[in-house]
Amino acid sequence: MKRYIKIISLPLILLVFMACMQANKKEGIELAENVNPPQEKLSLNDTSLKKVVKSDAVWKKELTSDQYHILREKGTEYPFRNAFFDNHKKGHYFCAGCKLPLFSSETKFESGTGWPSFYDVLDKNRVQEVVDKSLGMVRGEIICARCEGHLGHLFDDGPRPTGLRYCMNSGALLFQESK
Repeated sequence: MKRYIKIISLPLILLVFMACMQANKKEGIELAENVNPPQEKLSLNDTSLKKVVKSDAVWKKELTSDQYHILREKGTEYPFRNAFFDNHKKGHYFCAGCKLPLFSSETKFESGTGWPSFYDVLDKNRVQEVVDKSLGMVRGEIICARCEGHLGHLFDDGPRPTGLRYCMNSGALLFQESK
């Protein structure tokens, strides 16, 4: 009788295992799509500072959940567990909300903080600094000048020549490798 139960149980266990594997595979695909959503063409010539204003519903539809949390809700991603902190490719970084070109890999440096850090922006008019008094500190919050999305924070402990550290969230940025 025990042998009969084992023979019948084996296909059932195999079927459940395969169903779990399929579910995990599907979730993995969804996560991968969420990390790298389809992007429109990024252009270094797209430098208009005309304000981009959208409803929360439109932002939620156009951005991934991480991008929405960071750009629209002023969230922060985990250090050392984000897309660009360890990116050493040559290229440019754009606002994930409105595609405004913001940073060059030429000004990116290893800050040791776990977030992508830059000592300068492509153009000072493309970002705005506002006072952030959250978490019991006073610091400079950096927002995109075009869509007013939260990008990260500014500190005065960066390298020369500026002495600044633009500590950005990867989720607020898109990267385009130089060809």
